[in-house]
Amino acid sequence: MTTGYTAFLLLCVFIRLHFQVQKILRERFCHQKLPEKPEGVEAQHKHLLELLKRTAIHGESNSVLIVGPRGAGKTMVSLHSGLKMGLCVEMPEKKMNCIEVCLLQTDDRIALKEITRQLHLENAVGDKVFGSFAENLAFLLEALKKGDRSSSRPVLFVLDEFDLFAHHKNQTLLYNLFDVSQSAQAPVAVVGLTCRLDVLELLEKRVKSRFSHRQIHLLSSLTFSQYLERVRAQLSLPGSFPDSKFAQDWNGGIETLCEDKSVEEVLQRHFNSSTDFRSIQMLLMLCLSRVSVAKPTIKPADLLEASRLCLSDAKANMLHGLSILELCLIIAMKHLNDVYEGEPFNLQMVHNEFKKFLHRKSNSMYNFDQPVIMKAFEHLQQLELIRPVDGSSAKTQREYQLMRLMLDHSQIMEALQKYPQCPTDVKQWAMSAFG
Repeated sequence: MTTGYTAFLLLCVFIRLHFQVQKILRERFCHQKLPEKPEGVEAQHKHLLELLKRTAIHGESNSVLIVGPRGAGKTMVSLHSGLKMGLCVEMPEKKMNCIEVCLLQTDDRIALKEITRQLHLENAVGDKVFGSFAENLAFLLEALKKGDRSSSRPVLFVLDEFDLFAHHKNQTLLYNLFDVSQSAQAPVAVVGLTCRLDVLELLEKRVKSRFSHRQIHLLSSLTFSQYLERVRAQLSLPGSFPDSKFAQDWNGGIETLCEDKSVEEVLQRHFNSSTDFRSIQMLLMLCLSRVSVAKPTIKPADLLEASRLCLSDAKANMLHGLSILELCLIIAMKHLNDVYEGEPFNLQMVHNEFKKFLHRKSNSMYNFDQPVIMKAFEHLQQLELIRPVDGSSAKTQREYQLMRLMLDHSQIMEALQKYPQCPTDVKQWAMSAFG
């Protein structure tokens, strides 16, 4: 009786520790925090930090563009620099306000409201702040221009997806922010983040003349060994874990996992495709979801399965859920692509190609009325498996509107192999050279 009760208590403790592991690691993967020190972009981080230091300490306004591919760490570097400046400056009145304006602010009016909110100026003049765009802008500029270099608290504006702000009407927000950054009033730093190398060509002449033309190009120099170390750190339990013996065993298992050759190959494949750590966190989350009380450790097989799910072709997977008619239309489009070497097609051409297949069949299993075929064609367009050709006339009848297939030959053939209970004659038609 005592032995059974002891075993039950030990099981309860083990389950509690397992839930603790899940909680800690899931929070780590989902609630992304800024790293203590940026890796692979140290030189660019130092450069930006020097610029912000001149703004924070000497009151010197600056503007700079950070250019780099997605996942290179542009947002991380800019926010980390702003946070570091806020912590390093000794005088409280010189601590930097960091204002981030991102993809959610789709026009200047919404962006201005977000800036006002982050500067805690919503209630400064009652409802007037949320009046027209002109009133908002006038109030914000007045608030920024009231100060001077010696007494005003510096403000850092981080404009994510900077190239999209260049498409806003008259580029009003960009013009005024750059104008303030050139004036000898409140110290302001404007940091734009973009993936486009030609972003300066998008700026109007009056905006370009107020920009400093300073650019920082961000290309991560992260090595695979550093990448592997980050994976190990992400999966390891902290020293503050309640049960040190359990944490030691778990971390030992992670060390063994990272030394496994098959795991290294999987991680190398992910590293070669992208050094964006958000993608590896998705992989690790899928691994963690396979851990349970009955299977309390992450095995190499779990990582391999998670990698297969991460790298699976989403469009090819969509084909598995199509009806037989929709699949037949996709195959007809594939044959048209093969015959006309990728030229656009319309519904009438696809229907004619489908009829050729039907004429070779003795039964009428695949006979459908024109409205049904039209509906299936429209459903494929809604799924974005086909799309209209750019510039095609909206006045053209739907049957004759030109389309392009957004799938390649290999995706279609792979999907056919996995399609549940796919008729043999449909497979043979797809593999035939002449449709």
